[in-house]
Amino acid sequence: MSSLSYDLTLAGLSVGSAAALTGTGLIVTYRATGVLNFAHGAIAMLCAYVLRQLTAEWHWPLPLAAALTLLVVAPGIGLLLARAVFRPPATGPADPAQTLVASIGVFVLLVGGAALLWGPGARDDAPVLLPAEPWAQLGAAVALAAAVGALTRWTRFGGELRAVVDNRGLAVLSGIDADRVAAAGWAFGSFTAGLTGVLLAPYVRLDPYGMPLLVMEVVAVAVAAGMRSLPVAVAVALGLGVAQSQLTRLHPGGPQEQLLQTAGANLFVIALLVAALILPGIGSRDALPRTATARVPTPPGAWIVAAVLFLIPLGFAGSDLTTSVQVPALAVILLSLVIVTGRGGQISLGQAAYAGLGALFTALLAAGRFPGLPGLPHLAALAAAVLLVAPLGLLTGWPAISRHGLALALATFAVGVGVSRFVFNQPYATSGLTLDRPAGFTGDRAYYVLELGLLAGALLLVVALRRGRAGRALAAMRDHEAGAAAAGIPVPALKLATFVTGAALAALGGGMLALGHRAFDAGAYDPVRGLLWFAAVMVLGSDSVLGALTAAALLVGLDAGTRGGVAAAVIGLLAVLICRCPGGPYEALRAATHRLRRTPRLTPAGERAREALAGAGSPTAPQPQPPQPPQPPQQQQQQQRAHAARAGAEGPDHGDGERADKPTPPRLTRTARAGAHPPLTAHHLTLAYDGFKALDDVSLTVPPGRVTAIVGPNGAGKSTLFHCLAGTLRPASGRITLGPRDITALPAHTRTRTGVARTFQQLAVFPSLTIAENVQVGADRTPGQHPRATTRALRLLDLTALRAHPASGLSTGTLRRAELARALAGDPHTLLLDEPAAGLDESEVAALATLLRALAADGMALLVVEHDLDLVAGLADTVHVMAAGRIVTTGPAGQALEEGR
Repeated sequence: MSSLSYDLTLAGLSVGSAAALTGTGLIVTYRATGVLNFAHGAIAMLCAYVLRQLTAEWHWPLPLAAALTLLVVAPGIGLLLARAVFRPPATGPADPAQTLVASIGVFVLLVGGAALLWGPGARDDAPVLLPAEPWAQLGAAVALAAAVGALTRWTRFGGELRAVVDNRGLAVLSGIDADRVAAAGWAFGSFTAGLTGVLLAPYVRLDPYGMPLLVMEVVAVAVAAGMRSLPVAVAVALGLGVAQSQLTRLHPGGPQEQLLQTAGANLFVIALLVAALILPGIGSRDALPRTATARVPTPPGAWIVAAVLFLIPLGFAGSDLTTSVQVPALAVILLSLVIVTGRGGQISLGQAAYAGLGALFTALLAAGRFPGLPGLPHLAALAAAVLLVAPLGLLTGWPAISRHGLALALATFAVGVGVSRFVFNQPYATSGLTLDRPAGFTGDRAYYVLELGLLAGALLLVVALRRGRAGRALAAMRDHEAGAAAAGIPVPALKLATFVTGAALAALGGGMLALGHRAFDAGAYDPVRGLLWFAAVMVLGSDSVLGALTAAALLVGLDAGTRGGVAAAVIGLLAVLICRCPGGPYEALRAATHRLRRTPRLTPAGERAREALAGAGSPTAPQPQPPQPPQPPQQQQQQQRAHAARAGAEGPDHGDGERADKPTPPRLTRTARAGAHPPLTAHHLTLAYDGFKALDDVSLTVPPGRVTAIVGPNGAGKSTLFHCLAGTLRPASGRITLGPRDITALPAHTRTRTGVARTFQQLAVFPSLTIAENVQVGADRTPGQHPRATTRALRLLDLTALRAHPASGLSTGTLRRAELARALAGDPHTLLLDEPAAGLDESEVAALATLLRALAADGMALLVVEHDLDLVAGLADTVHVMAAGRIVTTGPAGQALEEGR
């Protein structure tokens, strides 16, 4: 028994050593560049193939081939990626969302390229670089980790590396070549990936799909180390490797044995799930790059062309539509990503898992093998599968509530890998499983018609969710999550609904795909497919329905030939361009086309002819109008009253038939009246960060009909107090009340619905929506809001002329007005303003002060946190001066500001 334990320990150390190499490479790359390299496994696979090609095909000596592969090819790949793909633009640091998509694009590109060059089949003749005993591999892993630790701690380069990680911009200003540091990190990370690949290749399946995924499963060791600590990563890797080997000794018998064996064979997957779903995440941004900032209109006739293309297979002479029936099913799956990723802005790398579950559940229900349910007809089984899978969208939706960016990407990827390993690849779920098509739709042509009907229903659902109130809410959450919550959108619930809807659509498409194939194929839903689908949707328009249809046709059509991998190679190549093209390939093509378009110009003779024609056609002087008879005084008074009524509803008239769009200030809101609503009050608020008291027994009241201001130096606690009142922070002690109601525990979106609105110091607008849609988001959240609330708010802030303009590329003053208009469109009784004058010129500040005084005169309660003391002196009724987390002075503006100096 002791001999068996020793042998298993050695085997576990061998696996753990390879995992330690992967973790070391991922951590070094992340620390040097800030990029979580999803392509690490693909680089490992490519280097293993290169070494095999040199030795098995070209018969090079192993030492020479290994030296070329590990010292030239692997670092060269890293340097190429650093230079051509991930080098930040000259205008500033690269967007983490763009680098994430580009990293996935590199993964897909290398996988597709390997499948094209060497075929999709597995190879079993990879050369053995090191003996099977683990000591050499363990020594290599420990030595590399120790060398990197010493380099980063005791050398000048290590200091530069730490400086670049902490603040790249400041490091560049200090004279550090950040690009050189990043290139070194990429080269070393690719070297460790290549070493991992050539060490693992003789003992695992060497194929374009299996090895990259196997290597990426061990990303858990890097996440467990917080993407920083190399000793922790090595220790976790070795511990998981030994534990995985030792679990193979246990044979309890019964159903537990199969479960235990499955867990033992996939311990790194379990660790990935725990690390991604439980441990603190990495990264902070979740916004995804879109093909264009503003909405791009659909080209005329595009839908007609799409409909014709999808109907063409019905006119084929033959009856074999095996390839065509895949397109509508895949289109439905990709539409789920349009909802989750394109419209909701949430990273989802696990949609293949939901598609596979939809296919599996459809097959099980049709065969009568689903526990607790009888056998169902195929269409009923498909519908039931969709209903069963939809709630499982919470597996990825729940982490999305608190995780963003890379953390969310890892969580959704981990769920996809876990479902694939623990469900799809288990014989108890899929053995002996057969599937047929619904009665009356067994032929390819009839089934294709059925698919088109289901696709049309999915399109109607997606289009409905991209328009109207739901569409505005999703776009607002995607563009600015905190701003969406401040507008009254329940962001957590909306995220869950988005993932549940996406899971249902993916399950529908997966079931359609399985019915089309007449079988459940686990390989059609592996996690690599999920990454490919995600990259395809991002490249061809994440928020475009036509983009999803195009991606489906492209993916199926490119792989319809004799060699697979063409689709992955093409999509991957386009995806890596995202880092070099901020708006994506589509936006780059549109910009290039615009630059090539020449503006027609007249010749000098043409200019003279145009001037002559203009002069000949100029209108004559206006004829004098006959005098009008005088009107009776009573009729004149009636006309004046009618004109005044129109001015109050539509803005004053200049006499030329155009509105001035500058209405008079009285009665600016419907509900704000002095004394008509309870005051917002903070009672003894206390909040500390790491032992530092940001708030220390703070109390204040924001009464209706008055302007209350908070001033103080940086670090005084103003922003913390503001966030507690707005609902984005919860105090450690004390309470916040709105009249008699305690609202301390209410989140931001719920407080907005109670009538407490806010603005942001950093602009919180939704650039993919128009100005009118931005304002409408605020009006949507108020039950029973007047239908003209948006028009009233636009007119009040002088934005009517810009109502159809996208909220991007406008001046700061205009966007400040749009944000304030959105807050007022919800008809609040209390308005919290965080640095409202930031970025405004003198005239804009004066106009803002006039508006705020008018709002207060109408009965609204205003709280202003502002550094502009001149604005505060001329605006505020009561000023609270804060210092060191406490209110040190309170009183009228002049007195408080003088005492607080």
